[in-house]
Amino acid sequence: MEALFSTEGLNPLHSFRQWRDAISGWGVPLEQSRLDDGPFTGKLEAARLGPLSLMRITNSAIRSEATREQIQRNGKDGTVVVIFKLAGVSMLGQDDRSAVQRPGDMVVIDHRPATHESHAGSQALLLELPRERLESVLGSTRLYTAMAMGADVASTAVTVKFVHELVRLRAQLDPESAARMASIGVDLIVASIAERLALEVSRPMQGTVVVQRAKAYVEAHLGDPSLDPPHLAAAVGVSLRRLQELFHARGQHISDWIWHRRLEVATKRLTDPGCVHLSIGPLAFGCGFANQAHFSRRFKERHGMTPREYRQAALVSTP
Repeated sequence: MEALFSTEGLNPLHSFRQWRDAISGWGVPLEQSRLDDGPFTGKLEAARLGPLSLMRITNSAIRSEATREQIQRNGKDGTVVVIFKLAGVSMLGQDDRSAVQRPGDMVVIDHRPATHESHAGSQALLLELPRERLESVLGSTRLYTAMAMGADVASTAVTVKFVHELVRLRAQLDPESAARMASIGVDLIVASIAERLALEVSRPMQGTVVVQRAKAYVEAHLGDPSLDPPHLAAAVGVSLRRLQELFHARGQHISDWIWHRRLEVATKRLTDPGCVHLSIGPLAFGCGFANQAHFSRRFKERHGMTPREYRQAALVSTP
């Protein structure tokens, strides 16, 4: 990763002040204060993972607070941050919820007021994601911010290992592969949060969590042409009738949701420069359509033009 700032070699009397200036300069909306009197050390590193931004932060014991004013100045209210703990112990609080984060844990923090206290030797990997990517499947982030997702949950352990390996090997990936792997990583994060929500949820929320888990499963298996309502119900462990009832209660139909998401993803890929080499057939198959004719028919019903016409129109309008 690219080193943005390090206290190594700085005068210990000024290192913390310079650290705060660096954090502020890189757009991290935090007020920070020391939690001990020892020499302060810190390192800030950054990288890109396909379309996603990564930041690795190593620091001594500090308390950080994101205030409403700083968040507004930061201008990133359309994103959330997923924190992967690499070393040390941290305490996070947001939305009337708090969590202790240890190595191997994953936590979501939104761009709302929050607090964070880290012990000496703390190191964390921060991954910034579009909020819509989580909320379209899981509902409001207020349901799962500051909720520790640890290695005791199998899906989280898989996600954390995947992300760590992806960060380690990112330099070996071409841009197209990096974007594709980043998308898989986000799908795993969504599935991990859904699984974690299912573990500690009040009874009135159980139906919501089942739907969230079902939608997370859809996101992770859009390319599977055999994915249908019975398959989905079996995957989340409920009867087809129960899953249909839960979707209907939210004004949705299972099959409509699956095709809606397939069309949305296919539409994005049609205008994605990283997918421009894909012809319509392989692109459609990769989104779970059995054949190009089926894809074209559904696409035209939704957009009023064929996929080829849509792609050409997008290319013409691109500066």
